[in-house]
Parts: sequence; structure tokens; C-alpha cells
Amino acid sequence: MREPIRLSHDLTVDFCGLKLKHPVINGSGTFDVPAAVETFGESVIDRFPFSCFVSKTITVEPRMGNHPPRLKEASNGLINSIGLPNKGLEGFIASDLPRLSELPVPLMVSVAGFSDDEFKALVRDVSEQPDVDALELNVSCPNVKSGYIYGTDPEETERLLSQVRGLTNKPLVVKLTPSASDVAAVGVGAERGGADALSLINTVQATTNGTSTSSWKKEMTGGLSGPAVREIALSTVRSVEKEVELPLIGMGGINDGESAYEFFREGCCCVAVGTENFRDPLAASRIVSELRERI
Repeated sequence: MREPIRLSHDLTVDFCGLKLKHPVINGSGTFDVPAAVETFGESVIDRFPFSCFVSKTITVEPRMGNHPPRLKEASNGLINSIGLPNKGLEGFIASDLPRLSELPVPLMVSVAGFSDDEFKALVRDVSEQPDVDALELNVSCPNVKSGYIYGTDPEETERLLSQVRGLTNKPLVVKLTPSASDVAAVGVGAERGGADALSLINTVQATTNGTSTSSWKKEMTGGLSGPAVREIALSTVRSVEKEVELPLIGMGGINDGESAYEFFREGCCCVAVGTENFRDPLAASRIVSELRERI
């Protein structure tokens, strides 16, 4: 087991060669830069809360996403069924990347494929963009050929990484799903395949029970996030940390400095804020301030 992570006094972090001003980033898909600027003005960029920005997950082809309702509050959390809406690979490079490249922090682009060839195309084309500093592989999607969800099978994950590793010299971060029967084994597979870091956890599958005829109140199945999953996330981080030597980004219910610090105690070098961004777009700045007081 590694020595516990000790935060530097100024909170700076060297993450896979990226110099970060502090260890708090965003969870993919939880902070819409154009919407934030439209609502709060350009000052939100001047006060940008994250030390590295992770884009919404992109796929090869454009996706409309799931039909509403896509979000529903749950006990101490949020259930989402978004469905990866995005402009596709070409649309992202042409329309979204120019705006994201203006951010004052490194950019990590999240990608998801439904086949090996799609993942290879995404990794190759995205990593060729000079404004992209790292890639996150969202392995929560099914491989249409094998039927496996990449991130639930260690061998499938290792094989995927071994195929894309040679396509880029930029850091590859694998986002692990808690749906795997042995998340630590999947993490080992990613490490063997050539991953540079792991992020965990993704959302936990959950269902709400509707009590009204309103479409908003009807039963909805999706991914649960927020404080309700924090203990699951911490337990998963602990199990993975014991088995791999890779840097870990911890996420799952982080809403203040103390909850963030719990992930550092378990061996994470960075943390990601997700659901809390919907309540407070500048939550990460508050969490950084609380971490400074904590150490």
C-alpha cells in the first residue's frame, strides 16, 4: 500500500505531468461552460473554480440523449439519465473545442466508444488537437461486438487500453464504474493496458418510485450521484488503491472540504466535484478554501 497522500501547503499538484494549481477538478458533464458564462457572465471564467476542466463525454456520432425527464432529486443525491448528448467527434472539434481551449486551465476530454474502432478514432483524433492535454476514457458503455461493458470486465478493459495506448502520448485516465463485480481488478486491467491514472467512481444505478401521474414524478432509472454514494466511493477507492500504483482521482458526493479530504486520506491525489456544481457553480472554489484551512 502506498503512503497516504500528503497535500502540499499551497495545494499544487503534479498530475501525470500536468501542473495543477490545486487538486479539485470537475466531474465530466457536471459543469456547462457556455451556460455558466451566459448565466453568470465572463467573471465565471476569471474565477474559474477548477484546476483542470473535464469535458462532457463525446462519442463518434452525434447523440440526442435520452428523453426527459433526465434529472430527478433523490434522498441526499440526484438521479440522472442523460444519455450522453453531444455533437459527435467532428462537431466537438469544430464547435466546442475552440471555446474550451480558452479556459485558463488544462483540458481533459472525456470520450466513450461502443466498439474498439470507435475508441481508437476518438483517442487518435482528440489527442491530435494541440489544446487537449489529457483524455478520460469513459468505459461505462457496452462493446457492441462482445456485449460486455468495457469497464466491468478486467480483460476487456486491459485489451482496450492496449489498443489505444499507442495512439497518443497524452495521459489516458480511465473512469471506473462501480457496476463491476470487482472494480479493483478492472483497475489492474487498465494499469496493465497502459493507463496513466484512474478516476472513480461513476454513478451508481438506482431507481425512483413515482407517486404522481406527472411525467416528472414517474419512476425513473438512472445513475445516482451526490452524498448518497460517498461511502460507496470511498470504499471503492480504498479497494482499488491497494491494487494499483496509478494516480487516483476520487469522486462521489464531495460537497465540502472535509468530504474532499476523506478521499485524500484514502490515497487520491485529486478529487472531482460533480453534483454539488448544480447547486453551486463555484462550489469547487469553496472546497479549495476549506482544504487550505484543513491542512
